[in-house]
Amino acid sequence: MAAMTTSFGAMSGRQTRTELLAVRNRELFEAQKRARRGPTPEVFFTKHIDNSRIVKADDPERRREMKIFTAAMTFLFVLVMVYVYQHFSAIDLGYQIEAQKTQVEQLREQNRQYRLTEAQLTDPKTIDLKARQLGLNAPQPGQVIRTDGMTGQEGTVSASIGTAGQTVQ
Repeated sequence: MAAMTTSFGAMSGRQTRTELLAVRNRELFEAQKRARRGPTPEVFFTKHIDNSRIVKADDPERRREMKIFTAAMTFLFVLVMVYVYQHFSAIDLGYQIEAQKTQVEQLREQNRQYRLTEAQLTDPKTIDLKARQLGLNAPQPGQVIRTDGMTGQEGTVSASIGTAGQTVQ
């Protein structure tokens, strides 16, 4: 042993730690080899052990702990799943709200377009122009029947007063 310490002391300045460990391991292996009795090799025999007849003893305390642990983990899992379900439901509802907002804006724009078209089509000048293009003339007395109780004569008189200066085609 003293020889080893002196050899380590002499080598420590020149060699690294891994080299020193390799040298030490080699010296220990050689010392073990010298300590063996004779040239006989070591022989190992396998022993087969049959544990199939061994029965584990029931531990009621461990069983109770496992039931409590299982219940706690189940409860925690359910809580996490409820949270995840609510989170994804909120995200899904947000997407649905945004889709409905864009649909409402599209419908408002379409309604505005319809109102503009209605205003253009209900303009009396446009109606008169379209009627003349289709070859329609002003109604003759007795052709108009009103449902509000007035006769066709009163309606045509007021209509003829408004168009007295115009030539009817």
